[in-house]
Amino acid sequence: MVSENKQSSFAIWISLISNIILTTVKLAVGLIFQSPVLIADGVHNAGDVVATGAALSSMRVSKLPPDEDHPYGHGKAEVIGAGIVAIILGMAAIYMGYHSVMVLFEPPHKATVIAFVAALFSFILKQILYVYTMAIGKKLNSNGLIATAYDHLADVYASIAAVIGIGLGMIGDHYQIALLSYGDPIAGIIVAYFVLRLAIHMGKSSVGVLMEKSVDSEKIKALINIVNHVSGVKRIDRIRGRDHGHYIIVDVRVSVPAELSVQEGHDISRDIKQSIMDQHPDVEEVLIHINPWYEEN
Repeated sequence: MVSENKQSSFAIWISLISNIILTTVKLAVGLIFQSPVLIADGVHNAGDVVATGAALSSMRVSKLPPDEDHPYGHGKAEVIGAGIVAIILGMAAIYMGYHSVMVLFEPPHKATVIAFVAALFSFILKQILYVYTMAIGKKLNSNGLIATAYDHLADVYASIAAVIGIGLGMIGDHYQIALLSYGDPIAGIIVAYFVLRLAIHMGKSSVGVLMEKSVDSEKIKALINIVNHVSGVKRIDRIRGRDHGHYIIVDVRVSVPAELSVQEGHDISRDIKQSIMDQHPDVEEVLIHINPWYEEN
């Protein structure tokens, strides 16, 4: 657990530091050379700094052990953090889109090589961060890290659009093609669309977990298969699973022979819980209810 905490903390701190650096670089270059897409992307990265801070705080809270007020743990803190990231991404997308549309009604700004290099650097760095953070997030089943990875992916989209937009603007400036000179703000509009889509997807996922949405059907089928192979189980009356952040809670109702003793029923419950948790490390708790089963059933 210590190693996992170190991995998640390292990934989130790298993301935070990278976002601070990119925010500074993009806003400085964008303002100096009047690049609309870089300014919009820099504001987006400023939002990323807040979002990453929220993810870091929520991940720390989610690792706290259960207490009297939170007997099932604090896992959903990560989901709340992911929801905050989604809201910030949505606001950034709306700002980027609005800013880019307004620029279309102004004389085209001259695209520069420095702005192009800044966008290219952002693309390369964010692609590396996305792949790394997503791999760690999936490995640790961390909603906070996965949300941060999607945040990096939104930046990848933004940086690609910036590279293409600024590149087209440079071509337009060189060959006096007026339409290409607006490549920068047009790219900003396109990236705003993709970032908004990503924000909606993340928001839906967070709301689903907070509303106790069931785990996917394949997971339920796997759990049913495990319980059916436990000796003494005659019937599964109900089985449910819900995501609780970086872990899952499973509820099971099974019928066992009515003539068994309390101790024997307890042993079956223990075997069910142990079998599920051994085969599914992401399951943190298994709640089991025993019903009597009669031969005539």
